[in-house]
Amino acid sequence: MRSSKPSADPLDRPRSRRLGPLLRLLGFTRPYLGRLLLALTALLFAAGTLLAFGQVIRNVVDTGIASGSSAALDQALLFFLLVVVLLSIAVGLRSWLLNWLGERVVADVRRAVFNRALALNVGFFETTRTGEVISRLTSDTALLQIVVGSTFAMGLRSLLLAIGSLVMLAITSPELTLLVILGVPFVLVPAWFLGHRVRRFSRLSQDRIGDVGAYVDETLHGIRTVQAFCHEPVDRARYGERVEEAFGTAMRRSVNSALLSTVVTLLTFGAIGLVLWFGGREVLAGRLSGGQLSAFLFYAILVAGNVGSLSDIAGQLLRGAGAAERLMELLETEPSITAPAAPRRLPTPVQGRVEAQAVTFTYPSRPEHPAIAGLDLEIAPGEQIALVGPSGAGKSTLFHLLLRFYDPEQGALRLDGIDLRELEPTAFRRQIVIVPQDPVIFGADALENIRYGLEVDDAAVEAAARAAHAHEFIQRLPDGYRTFLGERGVRLSGGERQRIAIARAILRDPAVLLLDEATSALDAESERLVQDALDHLMTGRTSIVIAHRLATVRNADRILVLDQGRIVASGHHEALLAEDGLYARLAALQFQDGN
Repeated sequence: MRSSKPSADPLDRPRSRRLGPLLRLLGFTRPYLGRLLLALTALLFAAGTLLAFGQVIRNVVDTGIASGSSAALDQALLFFLLVVVLLSIAVGLRSWLLNWLGERVVADVRRAVFNRALALNVGFFETTRTGEVISRLTSDTALLQIVVGSTFAMGLRSLLLAIGSLVMLAITSPELTLLVILGVPFVLVPAWFLGHRVRRFSRLSQDRIGDVGAYVDETLHGIRTVQAFCHEPVDRARYGERVEEAFGTAMRRSVNSALLSTVVTLLTFGAIGLVLWFGGREVLAGRLSGGQLSAFLFYAILVAGNVGSLSDIAGQLLRGAGAAERLMELLETEPSITAPAAPRRLPTPVQGRVEAQAVTFTYPSRPEHPAIAGLDLEIAPGEQIALVGPSGAGKSTLFHLLLRFYDPEQGALRLDGIDLRELEPTAFRRQIVIVPQDPVIFGADALENIRYGLEVDDAAVEAAARAAHAHEFIQRLPDGYRTFLGERGVRLSGGERQRIAIARAILRDPAVLLLDEATSALDAESERLVQDALDHLMTGRTSIVIAHRLATVRNADRILVLDQGRIVASGHHEALLAEDGLYARLAALQFQDGN
């Protein structure tokens, strides 16, 4: 039964409180340096133009209005309009370039994260929720798009305008500027303190969203079981708990963010009021002109507005840092199954000799006892081997090791005399095909599901389907081979899914076949037809069959009996029965039940 709380996730590690992960992700902009520089140029030009407005306003007041000359006023206003036009062009260009960069970078990040997820070994997904990975690919990258495409640039713009305005303030009136500078620490200290709280709650909010996504993914993929066991009320309640947890965390983040904005706005504009009062007295005393005060107020408002914006932007950047940190954790997770620096080549053609020497392996998620313990095995090319034994004996684990989903802790597995760890994984996996007991059917048509990963024509696909006795039912589908089979093959019966998987294996033409009771989901007539196809396919190939029904393995060249990760008996059906060991007990249990 699923736990009411999410399980431990290996990606859940102590979090830093810096923008480092976000800055590291900005390395994805490197291929687009030209556009980035153009965008920054437009941003700098727009900021400089806006700073020039203060002097334009001063010119309008002191030269255009105070002079009493309509010509001077017209000239000042024309200059004002010119600055407006230049500013508008720079803002538009900056906006388009930064939006393009944001979308492009996030697309690259999504691709990189997905590629890394595909490269991670199977053991990683034993302890990591799929919904958590999906959340990082969707909600985290969506937040990152906002940060890269808008927030980061706006933060740089606000910083430049705040610094530039302070410089212009100092030029306009050093005395009034001192008042502004004295007020800055009163704004920055609460912004710094509250900003860290916003970042922490932002990270927690993204984690809770990941929990929601993980629960939805698990529940909807198991919807038939959910409904069959009338589990809907429990799932509604548990999903509601996760939604409320996400809402509560988001609200704590929002409260701190709102408090940050309130405090910063109050302090900055309170400081402006103080400056206005002091500056007005300076004008009345004749030590400051009206134009200078107007320009000073413009720059003071720019400082206040941009310092206030920086507080909001800091909160958004800290949220983006939380998302970037989650993405970087996934990008920096190294797969434990990798290709060697100088991989060896398999002989041509591949013979299919399989060897295991003193192999010991323990699943990371089940460290209490080994799944394989000191196993020795040698299978000759073309030999047909059956693996039998109770549940948990290590039969499926041996398949996982042969496909190098895991590496043994001790010993070695070899294909044609070469240790699998010395081969490039994709090279030998092309020579090994598995037909699992519960085959995976992808959300595509029948043609794509059978062809899966191969560049072959439709005729070859149809020939494989005929050999697997799948052609007949595929032809009855609404669009034949072009029929969408539904997510996870929900439009097919269990036997039909099995035959699609067998056709996929036939088309691949491997050197080694791994069959995990490939006919178990078929009715008697389909089983006979598919078994005939498998018998033909297995001829001349190394075949290893996991057999749960002993009646299906009587014709195997050898039967290996596994128990607790060890081979406890080996031989033909009759000889093993005569030994009166584990195999004989399993056979007695099955045959007395009529199997």
